[in-house]
This record gives sequence, C-alpha cells and structure tokens, in this order.
Amino acid sequence: MVEQLDEVTIRTASEGDAAEIASVHVRSWQEAYAGIVPDAYLASLDAEERTAMWREYLRDGPAEEIRTWVALSADRVIGFITVGPSRDEDARRGDREIYSIYLDPGMWGHGVARDLMRTVIADIGERTTVTLWVLADNERARHFYRRHGFHADGVERFDEIGGENLLEVRYRRG
Repeated sequence: MVEQLDEVTIRTASEGDAAEIASVHVRSWQEAYAGIVPDAYLASLDAEERTAMWREYLRDGPAEEIRTWVALSADRVIGFITVGPSRDEDARRGDREIYSIYLDPGMWGHGVARDLMRTVIADIGERTTVTLWVLADNERARHFYRRHGFHADGVERFDEIGGENLLEVRYRRG
C-alpha cells in the first residue's frame, strides 16, 4: 500500500529520532530483503533492540565525520541515510561511504530516497568519491544507485546474514 505523502523535510538526526529510525530500519529490511535474506532472520528483527542501538549511536555519537539525516513527513521519520569515511581497504583519504539508506516501504517511489541522496551529495561535494555496498540480489536498490550516478566497480564480498553468506557488490560514484 502506498501512503499519501505530505511535505518532506530533511534534517540531521537526533537522539529523539531513534525509535522511528529503528522502526523504519526493521520494516524496510523485512520488505526489501524478503526472498533474499533468510525469512527467520527477517522475522527476528526487533525494533526495540534497534531503538536502543540507534539511541546510543545518536546520543554518544559516532565520529564527527559520520552523519545521519532523517526524512520527515507530518513530523514522522519516513527514511534515513548515514554517511561517513569509507571503510574500504583501498579507500583514499577523503573518500566517503554511504553506510545505510532506508525508507518506510510505504514511501518507496515518492522521491524521498532521491532527496536523501541529493542531500548527502550536496553535503560531501559532487566530486567526492562515495561508495556503498548492496546485496547482489537487491535489484531494486541497484537500479536506484545506477540512476544516481553509481556503478558497480567490480569489487565484491560475502556478508554473513542470518546464517547465510550473501554476495554484496560495491558501487562507486565519482
């Protein structure tokens, strides 16, 4: 079901956003990764556990150069994006990495992810190299990244999720 979308505002996340970020995080995983990530793992995701993680992360803070933005509609978090220094072994100084970008599934297709991506690109600079990792079987996300100037750069890795080794592909922009 596609929800009606009010005006969207994007701002830096605060500790008070933790519960809504966690809820979006869990719902997005359960929808986006159905059929990719083991069902039992998706069913085990707990928004309350994620809330505690996000609250600590936003309160105690990541390193200064890591930022999380939230997209809000009607004062409700409907999506978020986190970016910081690239963690890749072959990264150069100044390279950035998108650690996460997730939307409430009811908001898919409304341009909110596009707005979050544009916010990050504007913040880090159009010429800054930015990478991200995406599950190889997540074609919807891969299409989105290609539309925003990212391309698979040939680097792959396996990530253990829910007891299975799943292939991830690195995408690069810049």
